[in-house]
Amino acid sequence: MPHRNAPLTETGRLRLARCVVEDGWPLRRAAERFQVSPTTAFRWAGRYRALGEAGMTDHSSRPHHSPTRTERRIIKVRLLRRWGPARITGPLRPDPSTVHRVLTRYGLARLTHLDRTTGRPVRRYEREKPGELMHVDIKKLGNIPDGGGHKALGRQAGRKKRSGAGYSYIHTAVDDHSRLAYSEILKDEKKETATAFWTRAHAFFVQAGITVERVLTDNGSCYRSRDWCDALAGAGITHKRTRPYRPQTNGKVERLNRTLLDEWAYARPYSSEQERRDTFPQWLHTYNHHHGHTALAGQPPASRVPNLSGQYTRAPGDFRCLGGEVEAAGAVQGFFGGAGEAARGPERPRRGGAAAHGARRRNCPRAGRGGASG
Repeated sequence: MPHRNAPLTETGRLRLARCVVEDGWPLRRAAERFQVSPTTAFRWAGRYRALGEAGMTDHSSRPHHSPTRTERRIIKVRLLRRWGPARITGPLRPDPSTVHRVLTRYGLARLTHLDRTTGRPVRRYEREKPGELMHVDIKKLGNIPDGGGHKALGRQAGRKKRSGAGYSYIHTAVDDHSRLAYSEILKDEKKETATAFWTRAHAFFVQAGITVERVLTDNGSCYRSRDWCDALAGAGITHKRTRPYRPQTNGKVERLNRTLLDEWAYARPYSSEQERRDTFPQWLHTYNHHHGHTALAGQPPASRVPNLSGQYTRAPGDFRCLGGEVEAAGAVQGFFGGAGEAARGPERPRRGGAAAHGARRRNCPRAGRGGASG
């Protein structure tokens, strides 16, 4: 470290600058006297003119812009606060587009892909076939008083009619693989009601060609009852329950409850509870047959269910289709996951020749799929 009086320290710079500014020395003469370049002499003379003696000290070598430091701050705020690009812009001052590029560059997940509690990426799963896992849940929903609630009449008028309206309980079962849903609006969530609902839901899924293997529920009292366990055990179904206070595990039916509220329950003002209930079957049909899912590549649940339309009926030894007939003995076992070719038995002769047989198959649009399964 040179001493304070060495040339071109603070004292040497001040002498050089005064020779140029106050004494009128040419730059080249002053630079030769202090053994520096004319450019250096010009720089210190300019600082003396602008800042005086204070300009002779060393300035900070820190750059005006530090992209790496800014990126570290953006990542730190994202991980600690879980803010989006627009919110991060407030305290850190970069543009939202810059924040978005930084988050994308470092592969940070979108906020919609994170668990709200832990901040970790959500672990998504999907069973390989329909019926392998069923999600069952109950959604409590306030009834609409006659004449309409606060959405139709306003807050003050709706609050006067709110008392005594009661609640409805929406029991829902969702298939994990196909997202096929069966739902009913019932009066309570008691064990008898929940068990009776599952009996009807199970019959619905069986009619759709789905064999239920497991059922996942929360830890509600109705799902811990003996009636519920006996109903599942009698059908050979395994009962699974989520961890306490972890509804994310049963996320598919929870997401359906949210969709149900947005697209049906609160989609528009209703004049009565009965009016809202009358629209529920049509909404559920639209959800199962026409509502596209991103997890299903934009296709509805019906695209993954073998017999949702109910056009196939099971009968001993044959396979029939409404509006036509496929005469292949035992083919229904293959269609619903049976033994296939070995279970069909001897093939019966075609009546009326190949032309008549082809005409009968054309009357049944899905006959080719059913007969080919094995």
